[in-house]
Amino acid sequence: MHIQDSHWTSGTASASAVATSGNGRDMGDGPRSTPLRVDAQRNLEHVLRAAREVFGELGYGAPMEDVARRARVGVGTVYRRFPSKDVLVRRIAEEETSRLTDQARSALGQEDEPWSALSRFLRTSVASGAGRLLPPQVLRVGVADEIAGSRDDEARVPQQRQAASTGPELRLVEQRPSPAEESAADDPGAVALLEVVGRLVDRARAAGELRPDVTVSDVLLVIATAAPSLPDAAQQAAASSRLLDILLEGLRSRPTV
Repeated sequence: MHIQDSHWTSGTASASAVATSGNGRDMGDGPRSTPLRVDAQRNLEHVLRAAREVFGELGYGAPMEDVARRARVGVGTVYRRFPSKDVLVRRIAEEETSRLTDQARSALGQEDEPWSALSRFLRTSVASGAGRLLPPQVLRVGVADEIAGSRDDEARVPQQRQAASTGPELRLVEQRPSPAEESAADDPGAVALLEVVGRLVDRARAAGELRPDVTVSDVLLVIATAAPSLPDAAQQAAASSRLLDILLEGLRSRPTV
């Protein structure tokens, strides 16, 4: 897994200025009263596409120069749209969080059978390459919520209750969470994602089709794990599908003997 979070923290103030609407305005410098010129809009689209590719391949620690090179623009062009790397990282991560939330809602709405809904969400998310762009803050929110839920034993969404006998705490990263990451539970996008994935998990667990110790963090970890980065697209797709099949089997409940 290529997820890194070392560049996540310093651009919090700048990140709040990023517009999230796709209305043809400059989404890196804040809302504008007039649309971008055609060439500027095209450059912005190239930068966003390149950032998704570069961060997906190398993690969020990849330098801005790599993004500019992939977009075939000067690094100054990237910084004109996104005043700091943290602003660009947050933009890509927010888009990925929204994409995952839409995929989870679609699975809930289109699949009546709980296990089919959960497995559909996982397969769609892995196939879209979401695992290589999962925001570190979402992973950490999931872990923190579930640990807190096991302490106070409250049945809350997206917190998932977890028995003490399930083993040691899950640690996806070693560094101490930053203040920005500790406040990620206040991020509406992250909260929405964890809530809807929590519904998928709760439904499958209630139907007896999901292991009782599986949590929302486990599901997100499956998405991240089942997304290897291989140079050949066909090999990558085959490896992801095979790995996901194995992981799904591990999530399913088994009748007790």
